[in-house]
Amino acid sequence: MDVLIAGVGQVLRGDDGFGVEVARRLVDLDLGESVRVIETGTGGINLVTALYDATDVLIVLDAVDHERPPGTVMVIEPEVADVDDMPDMARWDFLSDMHYTKPESAFMLAKALGVLPERFYLVGCQPQETETLEVGLSPTVTRAVEVAIEEVRRLLAEIRAEARP
Repeated sequence: MDVLIAGVGQVLRGDDGFGVEVARRLVDLDLGESVRVIETGTGGINLVTALYDATDVLIVLDAVDHERPPGTVMVIEPEVADVDDMPDMARWDFLSDMHYTKPESAFMLAKALGVLPERFYLVGCQPQETETLEVGLSPTVTRAVEVAIEEVRRLLAEIRAEARP
């Protein structure tokens, strides 16, 4: 199974850099030959482009607001909207975007292009602060980085176990 792990987020906005920080830490770990780790920042189009390489499973790392206590790590199997369900003008506007800075938009584009894997997970963390211009995670979210790494390892073990005959 070819697995792509992508850290997304804006490192200049505090806890929004969570996904990038987790990806940076995962790069230093031995996750196996079939696992690629990238950091896309806020360039969702980079994620879509990376999915053109053989990818059976996608794991995205990001700060997500689900109104939980800050530092809460969640594993989510996102539902991705279909571009074909959009009204014509909305679809035109969507497809003319060249940046896809919102991860949800990048996921929709990847699905529309047929490169979004069926197995897709989001390992997210409830941020504490994302509106202030600052580099670095809050202490609460910094502690969640290790929890997210363990969740990624757990997902990889699950994926490998299911792939064995």
